Amino acid sequence: MARQKGGLEGVVALDSSICEVDGVKGRLFYRGIEIDELAANSTYPETAYLLWYGQLPTQDQLDGLMAQFYSQRELPPEILRMIVEFMPSWDSMESLRTTVSAISGYDPGGLEHNPRDDQKRAISLTARMPTIIAAYHRARQKLPPVPPSSGLATAANFLYMLSGERPSARRARILDVCLIVHADHELNASTFAARVAASTLADIYAAVSAGIATLDGPLHGGANEQVMAMLEEVGTPDRAEEYVMDLLRRGKKVPGFGHRVYKTADPRATIIRPFAAELARESGQTRLFDTAKRIEEVVMREKGLNANLDFVSAQVYHGLGIPTDLMTPVFAMSRSAGWTAHILEQYSSNRLIRPRAKYVGPKQLHYVPVEQRKEKAA
Repeated sequence: MARQKGGLEGVVALDSSICEVDGVKGRLFYRGIEIDELAANSTYPETAYLLWYGQLPTQDQLDGLMAQFYSQRELPPEILRMIVEFMPSWDSMESLRTTVSAISGYDPGGLEHNPRDDQKRAISLTARMPTIIAAYHRARQKLPPVPPSSGLATAANFLYMLSGERPSARRARILDVCLIVHADHELNASTFAARVAASTLADIYAAVSAGIATLDGPLHGGANEQVMAMLEEVGTPDRAEEYVMDLLRRGKKVPGFGHRVYKTADPRATIIRPFAAELARESGQTRLFDTAKRIEEVVMREKGLNANLDFVSAQVYHGLGIPTDLMTPVFAMSRSAGWTAHILEQYSSNRLIRPRAKYVGPKQLHYVPVEQRKEKAA
């Protein structure tokens, strides 16, 4: 068996028609449409429809999807009570993962697989993710949950449920674009985990829970939280160079730079970068933005690395008033459309995902009775 690069780098694991990443040219496509076009013209619900069904919706189809979103946003009372009474002290991703798993017990159709019901579950989970996150945040503030609004689209409704105040159209649109660019990214670690779970014919809730659990890692979704921690630690632009140079001298990575696939600028970061500057100017609090800009300059000079989506999205989410420890759950909220699209695709032509490993351990050893065994020297 041929030896592969560590971490399955460069290995093609399956065929998919959902997302294409051109790492050399720095381009990203959902169902053949470039992300720049979707970010400029689409909405998150419309993009979710595209990921699920393979084409952009007609107006009637989009209206039908929105009606389903509106009707599915409420959580079962027992689930909401669980969040309010038991989860305020939990980690945010623990809360999200556990809640998504628990919702499976309230699926009115049971968990039997069929395309029609699994599609309904994908829509319902995507509609409910914002409600779960906002309810958790309100509960830990000892505030009552804000019921979802039937008159607001996904991004605006989330900001409303989070704060209790209706956001401006502009701020809602900024988050909407962020949700679009986060919605899918081919076989990243969490999507691959979700597809592996789905390939066993585990139900969609279990597969999405696998995606959430994988996204929780600091080398995946948790990277944006590391970026915010770094920006807060550096504090001011004049300390940025010293901070970065110290990390590099010690052989440490600078959070938010470089990408496993992109060999040039991350197109998603390029799309939302202007929002970071806009929100900083709007608030009059430009310290973190200026600090981030200086860090970018030093890393590019020293290492030739571009800032990735995590580095920029952390600044944008901060500007929107989203707490640092909710940034990864918001990532999951957006990615739920992509995860479920991949899960549905996996179900449609399933083959168990079962790779092999190259064994590199000792060989031809023999069993030694316990009384004859000796401790190995340290």
